[in-house]
Amino acid sequence: MPLASTGLPVEDCVPGIRAALAGPGVAVLQAPPGAGKTTVVPLRLLDEGWLAGRRIVVLEPRRVAARAAARRMAALCDEDVGATVGYRTRDETVVSAATRIEVVTEGILVRRLQRDPSLEGTGLVVLDEVHERSIHSDLALALLVDARTVLCPDLRVLAMSATLEAGRLAAVLGSDAPAPVVTSAGRAHPIELRWEPPRDHERLDAHTARVVRAAVHHHDGDVLVFLPGAADIRRVAGALGGGTLPDPVDVRPLFGALPVAEQDRALAPSPGGRRRVVLATDIAETSLTVAGVRVVVDAGRARVPALDPRTGLTRLRTVTASRASADQRAGRAGRTEPGMAYRLWSEAAHATRAAFATPEIAQVDLTALALDLALWGAGPDELRFLDPPPAPALTEARNLLVELGAVDDDGRPTPTGRAVAGLPLHPRLARMVVDGARQRQGWEACLLAAALEERDVLRGRPGEVPVDAAERLRVLADAGAAHPRADDGAVRSARRRAGQIARRAGVRRVDRVDPTACGPLLGLAHPDRLAQSRPGGRVRLRNGTGAALSPTDPMAAEAYLAVAEVATAARGPERSGLRSGAADEGQVRIAAALDEADVVALGGDAVATTSEVVWDDERDDLRARTERRLGALVLSVHEARVGPGPATAAALVAHVRGRGLEVLGWTEKARQLQQRSGFARRARPGEEWPDLSDDALLADLDSWLAPRLAGARGRRDLERVDLLDVLRQRLGWPWLGKVDDVAPRTVAVASGRELRVDYAGEAPAAHVRVQDLYGTTTHPGVDGGRVPLVLHLLSPAGRDVQITADLPGFWAGSWAAVRRDMAGRYPKHPWPTDPATAAPPPARHRRQPR
Repeated sequence: MPLASTGLPVEDCVPGIRAALAGPGVAVLQAPPGAGKTTVVPLRLLDEGWLAGRRIVVLEPRRVAARAAARRMAALCDEDVGATVGYRTRDETVVSAATRIEVVTEGILVRRLQRDPSLEGTGLVVLDEVHERSIHSDLALALLVDARTVLCPDLRVLAMSATLEAGRLAAVLGSDAPAPVVTSAGRAHPIELRWEPPRDHERLDAHTARVVRAAVHHHDGDVLVFLPGAADIRRVAGALGGGTLPDPVDVRPLFGALPVAEQDRALAPSPGGRRRVVLATDIAETSLTVAGVRVVVDAGRARVPALDPRTGLTRLRTVTASRASADQRAGRAGRTEPGMAYRLWSEAAHATRAAFATPEIAQVDLTALALDLALWGAGPDELRFLDPPPAPALTEARNLLVELGAVDDDGRPTPTGRAVAGLPLHPRLARMVVDGARQRQGWEACLLAAALEERDVLRGRPGEVPVDAAERLRVLADAGAAHPRADDGAVRSARRRAGQIARRAGVRRVDRVDPTACGPLLGLAHPDRLAQSRPGGRVRLRNGTGAALSPTDPMAAEAYLAVAEVATAARGPERSGLRSGAADEGQVRIAAALDEADVVALGGDAVATTSEVVWDDERDDLRARTERRLGALVLSVHEARVGPGPATAAALVAHVRGRGLEVLGWTEKARQLQQRSGFARRARPGEEWPDLSDDALLADLDSWLAPRLAGARGRRDLERVDLLDVLRQRLGWPWLGKVDDVAPRTVAVASGRELRVDYAGEAPAAHVRVQDLYGTTTHPGVDGGRVPLVLHLLSPAGRDVQITADLPGFWAGSWAAVRRDMAGRYPKHPWPTDPATAAPPPARHRRQPR
C-alpha cells in the first residue's frame, strides 16, 4: 500500500526492521517517544513477502492508546478505522474482513493465544511500549516466545520500547541468539527543567493549579499536566475553573474511563486562537501524542497496580514516579520545538527516586497469571520471562485457584476455571459471576463484581459507612434509589462496568434483584474470607485471623459473614467506631450475611466433622465433643458423656500429663513406697534401682497408666487406679525385696521401740519423744545403719525440742540445758541427768507420735 513519507525519525530504521524480521523473525526496536514507531512501523511492514496477506496484531498497554494508534494509522491511510486498520479493546471492537492491522489491548492478546496458540491468520505481533512492564505484556511475550518455538516458527515478533534495556529484551526474544536490536535516535528539542516543590501543607490540587496558572502566563503553547488518577484530575480541573485561567484556555481531562468523545477532545489540536491545558494520567507518557504541547507540568506520581491485602484483588495505588518516567514526561514538551517542564518536587528529592518503575509481576496479585499458566499447560520455569514471577506469590495464587475451584489439586484447569478465564475480571470476581449465572443470580453477581472492582460506591469515614454489601447492590440496581452516602461518580462507573461484564458473561439484566444473594455470592469470590461472629463486634475468619467492625453496625449481629474487604488495623476507636480492644485488628469494610447452610454449601468438602474426647474444666471430667468445622470456624458443637475406648483412655492420659500425677488417687502407702524407693536409688548409686519419681512416671504414662484405663469413662476411674500396685510392679524383683533392707519403714532403738521413718525429704527422718530414747546410746540409722536418721526430738506435748543426727553427742552436750528447761515445764515427767543409761518410761507414757 503506497504511503507517503511521514518524515518521522523511525522511517530511517524501517530497512533494519525488515531485514531482522525476514531473517531470524524477531527484533527489538528501541525508539524514544515521538519517533513514530507505533503508527509508522506496522504500516511499512504490510507489504512484506513473509506476511503473505496475514494480519499484523499490535499490542498496546491501554485502551486509549489502542484507539488513538488505530485512528492515526487509519488517517495516514486516508481511511476510516475498521478498514485496513482496526482495533479491539475490552469494551469495543472496530474491525472488518478487510482489516490487516488490528490494534488490541493486552488481555485480548493473551486470551487469543490461549484459544489459538498458533495465532492462525497472524503473521506479525508487535509488542508496543514493552518498557511499561505490565504483567499482561510480560506474559504475552513469554507465551509468544514459547508458541514460536513449538507451534508457529514462521510467526514474527517485534518488541518496541522507549527505555527498557534492549539487551535483556533481545535475549528473551531470541532463541539460539539474541534478537537483532534496531535503534532510532528520535527527534527531541531542548527541555528546560524547573523544580517547583510544594509549599508548606499545600495540597496536590492547589499546588498543581498554582504552577499551571504560572505556566500558562509565562509560556506559549498547550500545557500537558501529569496527575496520578481521575480523582486528582477532577480536583485540579475544579481548582482551575471559575475564571482563574485566561479565556482562550480550555481545560481538557484525559484518562481511560472517560467517554471516547471526551478523550478525542483532549487529544485533538486546539482550534486557532485557543490553547488548552490537558490534565492526563500517565497514559499520555509514551503511548499517546498530544499535539501542540510546549509545557509539561509533572506532579511526579503514578497509579500502579498492586495487590490490595484488604480485598485480595489487584488495585491501583499511588506511588512516586520513577526517574525514567519523569524523563519520558518531560520529553513531551520538546516534540516540535524547545519546551519547558515543571517538576512539582525538589531536585534533591529527584535523586532519591527509583531509576525505573517496579515491574507489575513483582507486586501484583498473581492469581490471573497462575490461571493463564495452567491453561497454557506450562510452569513459569518453562517460559522465558523478563522477570520470573515470585515463587511465594505464585504458590499463594495457585492455592487460591484451588479454593475457587478453577484448578484441581494437580493444577489442571477445571471447566469452571476455563469459564473464569474468559471474563475480564480477577478470578475471584469472575468465579462469582460464572457461578452466579448458573444459580440464576447473574445480574446480582455482575453488579457486585463492578462494585468490588473499583472504589466503594458508598463514601464516608471508616466505621461510619455501612458494611452490608446488600446496600451497595440496592444502590446499583435501582437508578432511582437514593442513599445518603452514595458516590454518584462511582455509582455511574460501576453501573456501566456491570453492563459490560453482563454482556461478556451472557447475563441478562433483571428489574428486581435479591439482596439476600449477596452473602452466598461474595462467598464464591472470597471462600477464604468466610467469617464467624464473636462478642463485641469481632469476627474470626476461616484462616483463624481476627477482624472487627463497629458493634453498632447491623452486620455485627449476624452469625456468619462473607467478607469482601478488610482494612488494615484501625488507627483508633475515635476514627473507626471500634472499641479500643479491637483497634489492633483489621476492620471489616464490606461484607454480607450468611447462614450456616450457606457456609456449609460454600465450604463443600472442606467442611469437616471431628469427634474428640476433651476435658471439661467446669465439670472436672471428660466429655465427648463432636464439632463441624470449616477451618477455624466452628459451625456446630454437640457434647455427650463418653464411653470406654482408646480415645477415652488417651484423653485421660493426656489430662494426667497436663495436670500432673496429683489427679490420681494416691494413698499413703503408695507415696511411702515411692519415697523409700527414691531414697534407696540415691543411697545406692552404683545399683540400677528403678526410677519411681513423678517425672519418670509422667514420662512413661502410656506404658503403665493407659493399660489400666481400658474400661475407664472419666475422672473417677483415674482416682481408682491402684498406684501402690503400679509402683510394686515397676519396682519388681529383686528391688521390691531389697527396699525393706535399704529403706525400712521403721527402725528399732535400744529400748526396743520402733521409730517410723519419713523418706519425703532429702534425708530420712523420724519424730520421737525424747523420753522414748532413754537408754539409747547408738544413733539410729537406715541402710544397715550407714545413713543416720534426722531425729526430731519432741517434748511431752509433741513440740520440737531439738533436731539432731548425733544422739550420743546430744546426750553429752546440750541435753543438760534442755533438761533444765523441760523439768521446769513438765515436772511430772522424768528428766534424768544421764539419759543414755536411764530406763524409758512405762508403756502408757510411750505412745509413738503420729
